[in-house]
Amino acid sequence: MKVSIITASYNNKETLQQTINSVLSQDYSNIEYIIVDGGSTDGTVDMVSSYGKRIDTFISEPDKGIYDALNKGIKHATGDVVGFMHSDDFFASTYVISQLVETFKRNKVDAVYGDLHYVNADNPYKIIRNWISSDFTFSKLSKGWMPPHPTLYLKNECYKKYGLYNTNLRIAADYELILRYFGKYKISSTYMPVTMVKMRIGGASNQNIKAIWKKLKEDYWALNNNNVGGLSTLILKNLSKVTQFF
Repeated sequence: MKVSIITASYNNKETLQQTINSVLSQDYSNIEYIIVDGGSTDGTVDMVSSYGKRIDTFISEPDKGIYDALNKGIKHATGDVVGFMHSDDFFASTYVISQLVETFKRNKVDAVYGDLHYVNADNPYKIIRNWISSDFTFSKLSKGWMPPHPTLYLKNECYKKYGLYNTNLRIAADYELILRYFGKYKISSTYMPVTMVKMRIGGASNQNIKAIWKKLKEDYWALNNNNVGGLSTLILKNLSKVTQFF
């Protein structure tokens, strides 16, 4: 089973190098690594190029935001399974992908996801939030549940059948895709109870009040557009985060 891992980056050289090393140090050999850069000017291009053929595909050109970059990566992906490793993040261990592949093979599902640690931006080994997921049910989805997006790996064929990220959404396109896949199209999935990814805090969706408000509006649109829930779902989704803090 080939696993395609996609990293989107823009002027993020310092943390991107740890991200790349994290992917390349996985003990599973059949990984296709794709980096889609937005035309960085901070030395990212030279740094990525120094890895040579260890990076299977490297694109550096202007894009229309992170979801446009992820869509570009998906279009280039030739793996059986596709997942993402954002340029601020890194794997929790060297054997995450090995465990992931075994889970896919054992359960024969469309999607596998796991647990996520939010970590301090300056000290990535200090855990701020511990997102422990659970098995999927539709009733959970309507109560605000979602799998941690950085841990979500999907069969490549799902993107071909059910579409890519909606680039009209600037912050919540990952949530909309989850609602579409899990709710509307009812893909099969398995929860892998393992911390898969360490994610630095400070992403686009929680940078400031304006971003938070925009995300709430986009989340509400995504819920209504996929007939999954409404205002109560949105409230429960945000309340569920409280228990993740240490």
